[in-house]
Amino acid sequence: MFGLVRSIGAGFIGFLESAGEIVFLLLDTLRCMVRYPWRFTHVIFQVHRVGATSVFVVMTTGAFTGAVFATQMHYQLKPLGMATAVGPVVAVSMFRELGPVLAALMVAGRVGSSLAAELATMKITEQLDALRALAVYPTEYLIVPRVLALLISMPVLVALTITCGILAGYYVAVPLLQVDGTYYLDNMYKFTNYRDVLTGLIKGIIFGFIIAVISCYKGLSTSAGAEGVGRATTEAVVNSSMVVLVSNFFISYFLNLIMPATS
Repeated sequence: MFGLVRSIGAGFIGFLESAGEIVFLLLDTLRCMVRYPWRFTHVIFQVHRVGATSVFVVMTTGAFTGAVFATQMHYQLKPLGMATAVGPVVAVSMFRELGPVLAALMVAGRVGSSLAAELATMKITEQLDALRALAVYPTEYLIVPRVLALLISMPVLVALTITCGILAGYYVAVPLLQVDGTYYLDNMYKFTNYRDVLTGLIKGIIFGFIIAVISCYKGLSTSAGAEGVGRATTEAVVNSSMVVLVSNFFISYFLNLIMPATS
């Protein structure tokens, strides 16, 4: 019994320590963004690396999510005589929840693991110490460009995910399932507004920031050896995904308070 309590206490203390270190890294990153000039060449390189190379992944994810969601909604709503309501249901769901969350999870798996592995390798090979010896601050040189790249890329990736999901849903519902296209589009335009668009883009920015900070922290806090690199990579993906899913509820709740879906 005492051993169980001690394990729970040790895990809780470890969680608090990690949370505190992430907050310090976050504050240090924000300070470097203000204090040092941005390295635009590095930022552009990272945007291409984390953003452009993820386009196909998020577009495929969004397209098939929208297609299967439209299919399921059609078979649920058609017996009620509401087949044309598939359009707004798919659009609002993609804008507010499915698009941002799925894009963030895919980016966390693809990009977060890469960032953590790269920084972990640099740490165990003492490249970070070499940067300090050259009077280069690692946070300013390594972390800031990666955070900025994800802040720039994530809203675009979320927009692509949403667009592909809505288009795929339309082409499944109208030509394939014989839903009236005119009423489908009319209802979609009627029940989708700027609040839905803003919700998706705001979530994309926040999720990108979460993925960047947690992945960089896991890479910088790795232990020595190949095992430490693998552990840092795994924890970066798992922790980023978990925080995205948990924070999504609180972000949705807060945004619905200040930007209700209907008003």
